[in-house]
Amino acid sequence: MEYQYIDNQTSLVSLCQRLAKANVLAIDTEFVRTRTLYPKLGLLQVCDGNDLALIDPVAIADLSPFWQLLTNENIIKVLHACSEDLEVFLSSGTTELGQCKPVNLIDSQIMMSFLGHGQSMGYAAMVKHYTSVELDKSESRTDWMKRPLTTKQLEYASADVDYLFSIYPQIVKEIESAGWLEQAKQESQQLINKKFTPIDENSLYLGIKMNWRLNSKQLNSLKYLSTWRYLQAKQRDLPLGFVVKDNTLLSLAQSLPQSVEEMYRLDGVEVLDIKHKGQTLLGVLRQANTVNENDYPAKLTRLDNYPAYKATYKAVKSFITDTAQRVGLATDNLASKRQINQFLTWYFDLNDAKSSSTPVDLVFGWRLELFGKK
Repeated sequence: MEYQYIDNQTSLVSLCQRLAKANVLAIDTEFVRTRTLYPKLGLLQVCDGNDLALIDPVAIADLSPFWQLLTNENIIKVLHACSEDLEVFLSSGTTELGQCKPVNLIDSQIMMSFLGHGQSMGYAAMVKHYTSVELDKSESRTDWMKRPLTTKQLEYASADVDYLFSIYPQIVKEIESAGWLEQAKQESQQLINKKFTPIDENSLYLGIKMNWRLNSKQLNSLKYLSTWRYLQAKQRDLPLGFVVKDNTLLSLAQSLPQSVEEMYRLDGVEVLDIKHKGQTLLGVLRQANTVNENDYPAKLTRLDNYPAYKATYKAVKSFITDTAQRVGLATDNLASKRQINQFLTWYFDLNDAKSSSTPVDLVFGWRLELFGKK
């Protein structure tokens, strides 16, 4: 289809009024995220079979007409590999009504996984599978914030929704025939829910590698350091590693230095982290030191050090593999290694896992009905 370039409020409102009557919208985003915490939205692409529009968010200040389409439960939104697109909606789609959490969205990559094409089939590969067309993906890493966008960029961007809209009915037909459409919908919704779950600033230390080496006092310091870093990253819109590296935080929490000079002598710290933020980091460590030891986090237990972990993991994996063969899916559709480990951490109740409100994938939703109860 021929695309139309939308770069003013009047045209956007008119477009979205037409799109609001659609049954299905194919959607994609182009963004830049090299030196920022949040993705910078450079282009929005949408197609309903009649209109194929490229919306310029740099030129248009108020995108709320488009965000309203995303939250319209009467319209199916199809995106391919939408994880990063969801982060764009989370950070860019905030309005006076709240965050733009999409409704009735399905991910075509997830659908393709239920059709036996693996967990990470790329868009170009999917298009080639259905149309034999070889898409040019050379523009995928260009600067989408620079204006004007080139004709090649615009053609690349339009193809991302043009083919998606045209092949979506075939994907639906195949997945309905295979009997996995509802499961694909649930997987898509679960991905949305995870992306839109607020970050617990006081639990970020749990995501830093090697944290299990630390005792409770050291973990308390790591907790304060990682929370401070995240707040700095949010305030300055910088990637976490641009504020302070993980290895610096871990080394400081482990050694609890009393001076900047002592920091420089520690193994594992980044010299530039100490040079630019040494005094501030000392202040964070001092603040952590004021906490009563009764309020320290409990020492963490490594799952792979838990008694009988290996044998239990092997038994669970074997059970899931047998189930997958029985129902005609790839084992990875039922459970990844990460999901099995999440389940076992919950099952053994390591690190207060059972007190968490995060759903355990293997005993939640369609997996619970298919094999989770057993």
